[in-house]
Amino acid sequence: MGWEGGLTLLLLCTLLPFEISLNSTFRFTTASMASADTGKTSDKPQPPAAKKVEHVMELFGDVRVDNYYWLRDDSRSNPEVLSYLKQENAYTNSIMSGTKAFEAKLFEEIRGRIKEDDVSAPQRKGSYYYYKRTLEGKEYVQYCRRLLPHSQADRPASVNDTMPIGDDNPPEHVILDENVKAQNHGYYSIGAFKISPNHKMVAYAEDTKGDEIYTIYVIDAESGALVGKPIVAATSYVEWAGDGALVYVTMDGILRPDKVWLHKLGTDQSSDSCLYHEEDETFSLDLHASESRNFLFVASESKNTRFNFYLEVSKPGDGLKVLTPRVDGIDTSVSHRGNHFFIQRRSDKFFNSEIVTCPLDNVSETTLLIPHRKSVKIQDMQLFNDHLVVYEREDGLPKVIVYRLPDVGEPLKKLQDGQAVDFLDPVYSVDPAASEFSSSILRFSYSSLKTPPSVYDYDMNTGDSVLKKIDPVLGGFDALKYVTERKWSTASDGTQIPISIVYRKDIVKLDGTDPLLLYGYGSYEVCIDPSFKASRLSLLDRGFIYAIAHIRGGGEMGRQWYENGKLLKKKNTFTDFIASAEYLIENKYCSKERLCINGRSAGGLLIGAVLNMRPDLFKAAVAGVPFVDVLTTMLDPTIPLTTSEWEEWGDPRKEEFYFYMKSYSPVDNVKSQHYPHILITAGLHDPRVMYSEPAKFVAKLRDMKTDDNILLFKCEFGAGHSSKSGRFEKLQEDAFTYAFIFKALDMIPV
Repeated sequence: MGWEGGLTLLLLCTLLPFEISLNSTFRFTTASMASADTGKTSDKPQPPAAKKVEHVMELFGDVRVDNYYWLRDDSRSNPEVLSYLKQENAYTNSIMSGTKAFEAKLFEEIRGRIKEDDVSAPQRKGSYYYYKRTLEGKEYVQYCRRLLPHSQADRPASVNDTMPIGDDNPPEHVILDENVKAQNHGYYSIGAFKISPNHKMVAYAEDTKGDEIYTIYVIDAESGALVGKPIVAATSYVEWAGDGALVYVTMDGILRPDKVWLHKLGTDQSSDSCLYHEEDETFSLDLHASESRNFLFVASESKNTRFNFYLEVSKPGDGLKVLTPRVDGIDTSVSHRGNHFFIQRRSDKFFNSEIVTCPLDNVSETTLLIPHRKSVKIQDMQLFNDHLVVYEREDGLPKVIVYRLPDVGEPLKKLQDGQAVDFLDPVYSVDPAASEFSSSILRFSYSSLKTPPSVYDYDMNTGDSVLKKIDPVLGGFDALKYVTERKWSTASDGTQIPISIVYRKDIVKLDGTDPLLLYGYGSYEVCIDPSFKASRLSLLDRGFIYAIAHIRGGGEMGRQWYENGKLLKKKNTFTDFIASAEYLIENKYCSKERLCINGRSAGGLLIGAVLNMRPDLFKAAVAGVPFVDVLTTMLDPTIPLTTSEWEEWGDPRKEEFYFYMKSYSPVDNVKSQHYPHILITAGLHDPRVMYSEPAKFVAKLRDMKTDDNILLFKCEFGAGHSSKSGRFEKLQEDAFTYAFIFKALDMIPV
């Protein structure tokens, strides 16, 4: 579900014909076919065919038979299942063997655009600049810092500050090198990296499997020496409660974050005190620190309700106190400044949210700062000592509004005359970045379909904006060659669906002959804002158009956009995507024979659904870690994330939801019909979408589809939901995916 380096795969195939039979689970043979005109034979590998083991499920008088239920193995150790997955990988490798040279060329081209030895935009924290460094040829990052030079240490931060380097300035210190840590692991990811308030220690959360179960380590920031024993079986939610304690979150048996703990450095994890246990299986916990660092906030949330506790960092022994109570349908996010808490609050009435404030000593006494507006959605807020920054959405585009706050201690009242930050591109993405609470400098990241990721510092007093870092794109990239557009398709119910588009103006003809890749997601109120991806240039520079359909179920057009694409309105997500595809065809951006589609996770559900509904509309499809066995998964509360997802998809233990979900669940709607070329991927250790969902979908497609088009399944044995962990490994996956698309369109050069 989730609906939000790996171990080297064992590829059992060679370029020579062969036949393997393992436990009668599947077959992988070569067919010898006579050529009518020459009489010669040619060998064509045949795909694995999973055995059928009847598994009958009955509810509300409806009987379903799942012949591939046996592919689910929660232990990921069943030899029969693993053998089948390896044979699928071998078949994929065999089919793609003829594209290896082109794939290698794509990979070198994609990798060649990266400045491998680079540093992130340094962030000023206390007496240091903190940043990440990448090294040539290395998969992972180093976490580094430098002391501020004396010339900066004695004055407030400025947007014009830079981190001095060279022999006459403070030296670089590497706090942690992921490349060293990852040496003995096929997968390596740090989910949290937290500096202690006194800057002497670091707490970091490490995942070495891809299952998102973390071990938390505390190290000395200078020596790297381990401080105390690790905290095991945790989430990546961890924060400092002063310099001598940590607060962290653990999960239950179905990987639901359900307990928050206080850990004192130097003590054993078994003696940690549980601050809160969320027993409602539809709720999960998260944890964050206020920008002021004076409070920690623990939130318990479902898909429709969120309430908050606070912990005063200077008094962790006092435990959690209620800040916003649990009220069904009320969603609150909180922060702190001075003698007030700030609360972003959403309800059915105020569906696009409002911002209120309350005194620390009377949390029930609220004052309205920014009212709810039907056409503007408040998405996030960021507090500073003298400013409030509000991230909004209007007409599907993100906005950043800066408000000056009264001095601490002065009365707070309704805020007006906020200053908007200006952006240049017609479609773009902008996100908050870590900033110093005590300063007047807002840091944000900006990107568009033709603008590489950029970090800006914005002076909230003067309005001056300074570019601090833009990711270099090597190989002669010129943004002026590319055009970005925003178009609107019309859904079946008349709703206007925004589409973001990019292409090279000197190559694309816009006569219906251009190849096009259409991306979609459409779930969880997630906004898929148009952003830059350097590897995508390998498509654009070969004449592709790239488009994003901002379909209902996402949050791009406000809360109602999300509400109208979930539960019993989920099919709007799929029909919006189909309408967007039809618009692109009708307006000569492409044709059916040149249209490819792509989506991951819940976006993989989208791909699976539209393939069943309109397989004639697409030439090729890529579904990454797709949530395709919707009904069976949502009926099983023992599967991770199921219980917390009932408010997103519906609870199929109720008859109305059961039959509605069955009507679109991809596995349940595979038909005896022609399908386009399809590539499906999975991660063996994925905790969000179990590998068996895409495996079952592939097995059923193989059994029922009536065409000879390519159907490939690639399961990464050393990865989770986010695929492999190394930066070059991820680029290799892009190259493989693009090679498949080019192969499906018969565009690989001879």
